[in-house]
Formats: sequence, structure tokens, C-alpha cells
Amino acid sequence: MRLEKCWFCSSTVYPGHGIQFVRNDAKVFRFCRSKCHKNFKMKRNPRKVKWTKAYRRLNGKDMTQDSTFEFERKRNRPERYDRNLAENTLKAIKKIDKIRVAREERHHSERMSGKRSKERKEAAVELEQGIHMVKAPSVLAQDQSLTLPKIQVRVSQPQAEKNQPMEE
Repeated sequence: MRLEKCWFCSSTVYPGHGIQFVRNDAKVFRFCRSKCHKNFKMKRNPRKVKWTKAYRRLNGKDMTQDSTFEFERKRNRPERYDRNLAENTLKAIKKIDKIRVAREERHHSERMSGKRSKERKEAAVELEQGIHMVKAPSVLAQDQSLTLPKIQVRVSQPQAEKNQPMEE
């Protein structure tokens, strides 16, 4: 079973899925869904469309260089079947996948590390600009007209009707 990559968004195209477009010069383009095919026909550049892998890699949103990507590369050379080799390969795939996931999480946390301090700075600037709209609690305690009046509400619980037969 051969898993192809979408030409536009780089996602996986499974057998029996997607669209295949063959140009006059016999170049084959595979698309995972009609969204990618339509964008290709509109001559859009995948590096400028924000939801594609090409955009995310170009703008530092996803990892670009990692040794774990070497294992995903397409190989066209046929290999003689060897049971031990296949078993070791399957074990290695699991280990490599764990390593790749850990590296992606680390990449994401490094990208987001400055976000919290940036949000705090923005909040401080906003508070500084709008401080005239905020009143101190001591001022609210002194001037009762600034607070909403408190209303007491009594809630009565309906008493269950006793000794009355249910009529149907």
C-alpha cells in the first residue's frame, strides 16, 4: 500500500482517496481533497496559504530540519523481505515516533515561551491607558452611589400538599 503526499498541503493521500491531475508534460499532481485541487487550479502558492505545511515550515510554525524526517522519506529501491529486519524496523518506528513527538512538543513550547510575558506587557499597557476608568476599592466604599444597591430576595419553598388524593 503506497501512501502519497498531497502536492498542495503535504498531507497524506491514502489509496482510493483524493484527486490525481496529470499535466500535458506527464507530470502527476496528487491532491488529498478538492480544496487543494481548487487552490492549485487557482494558481495559488502553497507557501502563501496559511493552512499548508509549506507555509508553516517557512514561517517557523513547524519543525523544518530534524533527523526523524529522514525516516519518512520515500524510497524507490525494493528490498528483499527479511523477517528480523521487518521486526526491528517496526520497533524502531515506534521509538522514532516518540522522539519526534517529544521534539515537536519542545519546539512548540519554545515558540510559545515568550507569549505569556508579551500578554502581560500588553495587559499592563492597556491598564495604564485605561486607569481613569478603574476606581479604587476605597473610593467605592466611601461613595455608595458608585455601587449597585443590594436587594434582599426571599425565596419561599412550596409545601408538599399533604393527605390529598391524586385525581386522574
